[in-house]
Amino acid sequence: MRVDGRLADQLRPVSFERGYTHFAPGAVLARFGETAVLCTVSIEEEVPAFLRGKGQGWLTAEYAMLPGATPGGRARRERTSVSGRTQEIQRLIGRSLRMALDLSRLGPRTLTVDADVLQADGGTRTCAITGGYLALRDAVDHLLAQGLLTEDPLTTTIAAVSVGIVDGVPLLDLCYQEDSRAEVDMNVVVNGRGELIELQATAEQAPFTLLQLNQLTTLALGGITQLFNHQAPTAQSIGNVLEQRVAPTVWPPVE
Repeated sequence: MRVDGRLADQLRPVSFERGYTHFAPGAVLARFGETAVLCTVSIEEEVPAFLRGKGQGWLTAEYAMLPGATPGGRARRERTSVSGRTQEIQRLIGRSLRMALDLSRLGPRTLTVDADVLQADGGTRTCAITGGYLALRDAVDHLLAQGLLTEDPLTTTIAAVSVGIVDGVPLLDLCYQEDSRAEVDMNVVVNGRGELIELQATAEQAPFTLLQLNQLTTLALGGITQLFNHQAPTAQSIGNVLEQRVAPTVWPPVE
């Protein structure tokens, strides 16, 4: 029995609240259980220097943990520099969400995804990626509605989930109590075609085998199918209808 009573292959309660703030063209409050991340997308009509004159756009991401997001008192804001952990997470978010875009269709503009953790109980980076995709969907729809894009640059959906081995048992979507004592911790990012974007697997307390890696990957794919189905009611595009049910041959969709 898990600390919150879930089955080994069960997600925490998942929700996405669109339009959470009024001024960002994409703003989604994403919740994985007690973890809450505000994902906003801003649009700038310019690109980094290395892309100037190339006729394509860019997506980048920033991640921050608010001072009251964790137990144990106020955490200091990272004002002048960011920690190695923060850099690693925001690069992961940016890499993952760029895989949803045809940057040549975006034009010479930059989309910035800000993931601000309001409350942390494990899985903040996977919550940020999954909610960040929906905020990105809304921001792109904003550009399409204004006639600033002639075709939809989003080519697929994106979702992510954590898995791990705790007390020898593979578990899906770890909360903090599980994550803090996991023997193996792994984050998985997948697109709507069932293709893997990123696997981050780390032996925290003990090495793991190829068989265990396969077990964790299969467990994650099942969870991501559920996340796609949670995303689907809010992932409608002006230009086209995104995947409503994701049914790659490697795992069945959840009804």
